[in-house]
Amino acid sequence: MSFRAETLGFAYGLHEATFEFPQNGLITIAGPNGAGKSTLLGILAGLRSPYLGSCTYAGREVRQWPKREFAQRVAFLPQSVRLEFPFTAEEVVLMGRTPYARGWFQTDEDRSAAEEAMTITDTLAFRGRDFRSLSGGERQRVILASALTQRPEALLLDEPATHLDLRHQLSLYRLLGGLAKSLLVVAVTHDLNLALQFSNRVMVLDDGRIAGDGAPGDVLNPELIARVFEVQATVHGRWMTYEA
Repeated sequence: MSFRAETLGFAYGLHEATFEFPQNGLITIAGPNGAGKSTLLGILAGLRSPYLGSCTYAGREVRQWPKREFAQRVAFLPQSVRLEFPFTAEEVVLMGRTPYARGWFQTDEDRSAAEEAMTITDTLAFRGRDFRSLSGGERQRVILASALTQRPEALLLDEPATHLDLRHQLSLYRLLGGLAKSLLVVAVTHDLNLALQFSNRVMVLDDGRIAGDGAPGDVLNPELIARVFEVQATVHGRWMTYEA
């Protein structure tokens, strides 16, 4: 197991969550606004403390991990990243090597990791462009490449498809699904169709508590959706439609 939680809670937004995550696979965390999704992801990323109960990664409490060592194993992507300085896309990607830095200059290993990550995310074509000039979809892929240069065992993403058009949403989740074959990917999402189509597992939060956790087709059923999201849903295999 990678992450394991026992009666995990926080001062606000999360109550008595118990679960285990495997070492690979795409797990989506869904729920209405204020359900505790970002709070849970922040605890997993080591950014929310002190928490209640227990949350371990590889058998060690998250709050007890040395920050640099933890960042070499777990990468976190916030909803958006804003940069005001004229960094190129490649320079932004190389920032992901910060947990390994021992000096002012990049090593051959740093450059190799960046090249590999930019190849995976299909960002090499604009490696020399100003990050600020990129489209929303291009920026998202560059930030993902930056996280992948950490060569993490677990990748945590807070609503990675926000502000992306439909084509880029699907492209991103296909990429995450591919990455999840060899590492753990945990993504917060509001889009139940993306969760249903691409996830190996879905965890639904409601008012800070786990309302459902398991295979997408089992968890995302009309009864749970009506109770948690207060809409009527019809499931058509790997996609669904809604009625208010």
